[in-house]
Amino acid sequence: MGSVALAQTSTEDPFGGLGDPHLNVVPRTTEEAGRIAAVTALTNDFTASHRFEEKSAGAATVRAMTNADAFSQPSGNISFEDQLDFRVGNGLFRKLWVSSPSSTLASDGLGPLYNARSCQRCHIKDGRGHPPENVDDNAISMFLRVSIPGPSDAAITEIQDYIATLPEPTYGTQMQDFAVQGHISEYRLDITYDEEIITLADGTEVSLRHPTYEAADLGFGPLHPAAMLSPRVAPQMIGLGLLEAVPAADILAGADPDDRDGDGISGRPNIVWSVEYDRPMLGRFGLKAGSPTIMEQSAAAFAGDIGISSPLFPASAGECTAAQTQCQDAIHGDNDDRGTEIDAEGMDLVTFYSRNLAVPARRGVADPQVLRGKEMFYSTGCTSCHTPSFVTHRLEDQPAQSFQLIWPYTDMLLHDMGTALADNRPEARATGQEWRTPPLWGIGLTEQVSNHSYFLHDGRARSLLEAVLWHGGEAQLQRDAVVEMTTADRAALIAFLESL
Repeated sequence: MGSVALAQTSTEDPFGGLGDPHLNVVPRTTEEAGRIAAVTALTNDFTASHRFEEKSAGAATVRAMTNADAFSQPSGNISFEDQLDFRVGNGLFRKLWVSSPSSTLASDGLGPLYNARSCQRCHIKDGRGHPPENVDDNAISMFLRVSIPGPSDAAITEIQDYIATLPEPTYGTQMQDFAVQGHISEYRLDITYDEEIITLADGTEVSLRHPTYEAADLGFGPLHPAAMLSPRVAPQMIGLGLLEAVPAADILAGADPDDRDGDGISGRPNIVWSVEYDRPMLGRFGLKAGSPTIMEQSAAAFAGDIGISSPLFPASAGECTAAQTQCQDAIHGDNDDRGTEIDAEGMDLVTFYSRNLAVPARRGVADPQVLRGKEMFYSTGCTSCHTPSFVTHRLEDQPAQSFQLIWPYTDMLLHDMGTALADNRPEARATGQEWRTPPLWGIGLTEQVSNHSYFLHDGRARSLLEAVLWHGGEAQLQRDAVVEMTTADRAALIAFLESL
């Protein structure tokens, strides 16, 4: 495990100190471990749906709604009292922040530089963001991460294979395209596309669009010559609490960094430094698994996306750098009552809301075409990365996430997806070609919720088929197998994905 996890491993912890310190865990018994291994084993029977498969999130699953609110429901198994906390957290998630000074002291502190005025403005209806549709559309649910290569002594020595980076000296770690009155924004995101025609074995032609990104109208001078830019669209929010509750041991057990089994798949965990716990932890959230907990991910988004300080990231100027003196010297929203622009209680409520956004039940699990598509998904080897199921920890203080059989279709590991999808910007242990396997649950409801069908980290794919055809690197063989499928089998595969 040394090469997978930490430079120095604990003799008491077989997972190199990467347990789950943020969870109040009840250890599994040997008998439970055996039951879990049996229920999560890959099936080879595609004549009928798997037992419990329809309930993607176990008892937390909710009925699949037919409108845009399908991703905005609370976990199906939370109490009436917890539903109140969920709705208060939803109010904070939707809150429009305003600039300081303001008479609405509970909502001031926006920016001065920001990407959106609320969490909901990026995660629209708790769903997937999108790139700008045209020159008149803004990039409110998409932004550019930025950094420069760091010297070797900037690496975190407690984490092996950590790739040192530093914030871009002028623009920090994230580019903000909005600013409050009296300030200037950092840039405008420009995207151009070149189309490539791919011809499948049955003669079907599919057009893939290759994006080129430019940080235009730079407000604070040129970028560093070595600046590395990574486009990101906001991911969907459902099921996060259940992913957080998957035992780290189960995720690490799927890692095969040296491809010892020879299947061409080399999943690696991203190990990141947790600001919340002041220690290395397994990364789970974000497109490169760069954040270890929902709380930390949420607090980082408040700081970077909205410019709101919190107990974890207390800088009142948000993501402003020392070079941006007007931003640093501005009036901010922290005060003696709250201490930071959003206080600990507010962060707890937003985290609870994010943890309990429910996964809708699957549709058509027994449909013959869906079952055929499931067989294609499994036999092609897609499950090598998109692990179908896990069982979550027993959690004394989180009953909604406790001991649930879930079907997220992700291993939460990093995989090299090839040069075509590379952003060439590392993040912790993730290289410029590696991405975390995204969960597939709910993917078939994307158009219903978000009013688009754009996929991948930057929304370049306009359909599920395009998303598959962008796969390369470790997934090249699976991508090529889809190209060679018959028309009927490929349609069945898409039908299976749309049922998730």
